[in-house]
Amino acid sequence: MAYVIALPCVDVLDRSCVEACPVDCIYEGERSMYIHPGECIDCGACESVCPVEAIYFDEDLPDIWAGYASANAEFFTDIGSPKGAAALGPMSFDAALVAALPRQEVAAHQA
Repeated sequence: MAYVIALPCVDVLDRSCVEACPVDCIYEGERSMYIHPGECIDCGACESVCPVEAIYFDEDLPDIWAGYASANAEFFTDIGSPKGAAALGPMSFDAALVAALPRQEVAAHQA
Protein backbone atom coordinates (compact mmCIF):
# COMPACT_ATOMS: atom_id res chain seq x y z
CA MET A 1 0.00 0.00 0.00
CA ALA A 2 0.98 3.63 -0.40
CA TYR A 3 -0.36 7.10 -0.01
CA VAL A 4 -2.46 8.59 -2.81
CA ILE A 5 -3.00 12.19 -3.91
CA ALA A 6 -6.61 12.94 -4.84
CA LEU A 7 -8.73 15.67 -6.45
CA PRO A 8 -8.06 18.52 -3.97
CA CYS A 9 -4.47 18.75 -5.29
CA VAL A 10 -5.46 19.26 -8.93
CA ASP A 11 -4.41 22.72 -10.12
CA VAL A 12 -3.12 23.60 -6.63
CA LEU A 13 0.35 21.98 -6.69
CA ASP A 14 1.30 23.33 -3.26
CA ARG A 15 4.42 21.11 -3.02
CA SER A 16 4.54 21.08 0.80
CA CYS A 17 4.32 17.31 0.50
CA VAL A 18 7.47 17.20 -1.63
CA GLU A 19 9.46 19.04 1.03
CA ALA A 20 8.19 16.68 3.76
CA CYS A 21 8.85 13.41 1.89
CA PRO A 22 12.02 11.73 3.18
CA VAL A 23 12.38 9.45 0.13
CA ASP A 24 11.63 11.90 -2.72
CA CYS A 25 8.75 9.80 -4.10
CA ILE A 26 6.28 12.61 -4.89
CA TYR A 27 6.42 13.59 -8.53
CA GLU A 28 4.94 16.63 -10.23
CA GLY A 29 2.66 16.33 -13.23
CA GLU A 30 1.27 19.21 -15.22
CA ARG A 31 -1.75 19.72 -12.93
CA SER A 32 -1.28 17.42 -9.93
CA MET A 33 1.29 15.74 -7.73
CA TYR A 34 1.64 11.93 -7.73
CA ILE A 35 3.07 9.50 -5.17
CA HIS A 36 5.01 6.60 -6.63
CA PRO A 37 3.37 3.49 -5.09
CA GLY A 38 6.58 1.45 -5.25
CA GLU A 39 8.83 4.14 -3.77
CA CYS A 40 6.55 5.36 -0.95
CA ILE A 41 7.54 4.03 2.47
CA ASP A 42 4.14 4.79 4.07
CA CYS A 43 5.58 7.21 6.62
CA GLY A 44 2.68 9.69 6.36
CA ALA A 45 4.88 12.79 6.47
CA CYS A 46 3.20 14.15 3.34
CA GLU A 47 -0.33 13.69 4.62
CA SER A 48 0.13 15.87 7.66
CA VAL A 49 1.47 18.87 5.71
CA CYS A 50 -0.98 18.93 2.80
CA PRO A 51 -2.88 22.23 3.06
CA VAL A 52 -5.83 20.99 0.97
CA GLU A 53 -6.13 17.52 2.58
CA ALA A 54 -5.58 15.73 -0.73
CA ILE A 55 -3.37 12.91 0.56
CA TYR A 56 -4.80 9.67 1.93
CA PHE A 57 -3.47 6.26 2.81
CA ASP A 58 -4.70 3.99 -0.01
CA GLU A 59 -7.12 2.09 2.23
CA ASP A 60 -8.57 5.35 3.64
CA LEU A 61 -9.20 7.01 0.27
CA PRO A 62 -12.82 8.25 0.18
CA ASP A 63 -14.99 6.28 -2.25
CA ILE A 64 -15.70 9.42 -4.27
CA TRP A 65 -11.98 9.62 -5.11
CA ALA A 66 -11.30 5.88 -5.49
CA GLY A 67 -10.07 6.36 -9.07
CA TYR A 68 -7.10 8.36 -7.86
CA ALA A 69 -5.32 5.24 -6.61
CA SER A 70 -5.20 3.94 -10.19
CA ALA A 71 -4.41 7.42 -11.55
CA ASN A 72 -1.40 7.74 -9.23
CA ALA A 73 -0.08 4.37 -10.46
CA GLU A 74 -0.92 5.16 -14.11
CA PHE A 75 1.19 8.32 -14.00
CA PHE A 76 4.30 6.12 -13.73
CA THR A 77 3.48 3.77 -16.62
CA ASP A 78 5.91 5.40 -19.04
CA ILE A 79 8.51 6.75 -16.62
CA GLY A 80 8.78 3.65 -14.42
CA SER A 81 10.55 4.06 -11.11
CA PRO A 82 13.10 6.87 -11.50
CA LYS A 83 14.04 6.60 -7.79
CA GLY A 84 13.79 10.30 -7.11
CA ALA A 85 11.49 13.07 -8.20
CA ALA A 86 13.96 15.91 -7.73
CA ALA A 87 16.30 14.70 -10.45
CA LEU A 88 13.43 14.12 -12.87
CA GLY A 89 11.71 17.47 -12.36
CA PRO A 90 8.16 18.41 -13.34
CA MET A 91 6.52 16.34 -16.06
CA SER A 92 4.39 17.84 -18.85
CA PHE A 93 1.57 15.30 -18.55
CA ASP A 94 -0.95 13.89 -16.08
CA ALA A 95 -2.85 10.67 -15.56
CA ALA A 96 -5.91 10.47 -17.84
CA LEU A 97 -8.33 11.05 -14.94
CA VAL A 98 -6.64 14.33 -14.03
CA ALA A 99 -6.05 15.47 -17.61
CA ALA A 100 -9.77 15.08 -18.39
CA LEU A 101 -10.89 17.32 -15.51
CA PRO A 102 -11.96 20.89 -16.13
CA ARG A 103 -9.57 23.44 -14.64
CA GLN A 104 -10.17 23.87 -10.91
CA GLU A 105 -10.61 27.25 -9.27
CA VAL A 106 -7.74 27.79 -6.84
CA ALA A 107 -8.42 30.08 -3.91
CA ALA A 108 -5.94 32.94 -3.53
CA HIS A 109 -4.76 31.58 -0.15
CA GLN A 110 -3.95 28.23 -1.78
CA ALA A 111 -2.03 29.49 -4.80
